[in-house]
Amino acid sequence: MRGRTEVLKYLKHRHLKARKDTSLVSCATVSGVVSTKPGLIRYVDSFLPEIGLITTKSFQVERNEGNPEPIICEPSACSFGNSVGLRNPGMEVALAELTELRRNHPLRAILNVSVSASTVEDFIILVKAFEDVADIIELNFSCPHAEHGYGATIGCSRQLSSMYMKEIREAVGPEFKALIFPKLTPNVESLTDIAVPLIASGADGLSLINTVGPEVHISPASSTPILQNNLGGAGGMSGRWVHERALEAVCQVREAVGDDIPIIGMGGVSDAQGIAAMIESGADVVGIGSAFAKVHQKDWGDYLAAMVADCRQILDGKEVLETAAQYVDKDNAMSYTSYTVTGMTPVASDTMLITLDGTLAYEAGEFAFIWLPGIGEKPFSVARVDPLSFIVKSKGKVSSAICSLIVGDTLYVRGLYGAPVTVDETSKSLLIAGGTGIAVLPPLVKRLTEKGVDVMVYHGVSDASGCEPNSVTSPMRSSVPFTCISDEGTIARVLNHIDSLEIEGASSSAYIVGPTPFLKRGAQILERKGILPCRIHLSLELMTMCGVGMCGECLCGDRLTCQWGTFVTYEYIMKEAPDLL
Repeated sequence: MRGRTEVLKYLKHRHLKARKDTSLVSCATVSGVVSTKPGLIRYVDSFLPEIGLITTKSFQVERNEGNPEPIICEPSACSFGNSVGLRNPGMEVALAELTELRRNHPLRAILNVSVSASTVEDFIILVKAFEDVADIIELNFSCPHAEHGYGATIGCSRQLSSMYMKEIREAVGPEFKALIFPKLTPNVESLTDIAVPLIASGADGLSLINTVGPEVHISPASSTPILQNNLGGAGGMSGRWVHERALEAVCQVREAVGDDIPIIGMGGVSDAQGIAAMIESGADVVGIGSAFAKVHQKDWGDYLAAMVADCRQILDGKEVLETAAQYVDKDNAMSYTSYTVTGMTPVASDTMLITLDGTLAYEAGEFAFIWLPGIGEKPFSVARVDPLSFIVKSKGKVSSAICSLIVGDTLYVRGLYGAPVTVDETSKSLLIAGGTGIAVLPPLVKRLTEKGVDVMVYHGVSDASGCEPNSVTSPMRSSVPFTCISDEGTIARVLNHIDSLEIEGASSSAYIVGPTPFLKRGAQILERKGILPCRIHLSLELMTMCGVGMCGECLCGDRLTCQWGTFVTYEYIMKEAPDLL
């Protein structure tokens, strides 16, 4: 961990020298995007050298589950709405995770820990708690879609924000190790009226801006609000459509506070021109947030390197090649398509095969979100291309509502997300699915058989009714050996059958789909039988809330499964993320 003097020197050096020495251009992650988990902080620190400052999500004293999905939307390409609702694991968990991260991975970058509270007393608890792991502590005075008393409720009031800052500074004392940066909301008449008193009250620097709004974001497909919260679907605006407002805000605050106060500037920065403009406006370090949702994780490093290189060309007055643009998806990746339900077929006592009036080509490892306005959305594997079909088990609010639909009802689908699994070059392959996981296998069976692989499918179900042929399983039954085994009182009884098989491990690969305990036990059995861990592919049922790489919930090791695909080798999981099993 760096000392206060070192961090201040780092930040101020960039502001005063940027136009003379463009090698000092530095970027940052922003709260709530990309660096949301310790594994992603480690990834950014290790593989994205252009990021000199890493910001965590906002932590609170107690755990906060946040808002139900949808929490992020893309009303127009590269412009987003969000209403995460300050989802976080709470202070104790976050502190333990960051302490362990610091112990096992000395950070190259400055660590900026964001905290959020509704009382000055809780802010003081949080600031003191994170003192030993943070280089900077960012006070969330700016979230526009939090409950009353949090975020922008504080940041919109000159008196309240400066009072909070003064009391926090007095409580931590002059020997406090970390710098303290309030994060400002743009949703005020005059940002300078907020910023100047904050500095006078003891702030070491400032972060700006948080999202603009909130606004209600309407889906063209449904003509209803997309985001799901107690604000009627209102959410903050981030991305391209707030960039000019962000530049204006940074410029105003820089003029008001002078050159000596460090500013972390952010808001809609997605290219070299945006970085350069933010620096010219007065930012010491430039935050990149929503733009990561438009770039595949495998390209993040090249994208950032190209942006910074292009930015240096701009600041040096040279020709700009805009080489970063090649990595950016220009399309709207979160738009919904409406479908009419044409069939509702029970495939088990609590599971339905839902057929829609359309098609959607997919591969194993990809998934889509089903959305019911006013109820929520969840990710599901596609079960059939034509007609588009899903197998849904009723186990929560959204899935139960989906299973209660009738023919003629409308639902909405977005995606695909993830990526096709890379199949191994083996002569034999076992495909094992538990319950609704069978939906993942049809395209995989097709790909493997087309490559001449000897495929065997094993399907485990909770009751015998699940073994009845249907439009998803029938094509597989007619093309490859297909065995369905019901539990009959023994959970995952199909794995007992697998354990009794003679398997040529050296010439075989395996693909397993199901809940986590099912995956773990199946992988252990197959490894004992001689299949290499690098040839055992597990389809992880990880939490994912956005599908575009923003929320970080689907992290496995250092990979986001919404980017790389849901299948991960057993070898990789045991090396990089054994806790997931």
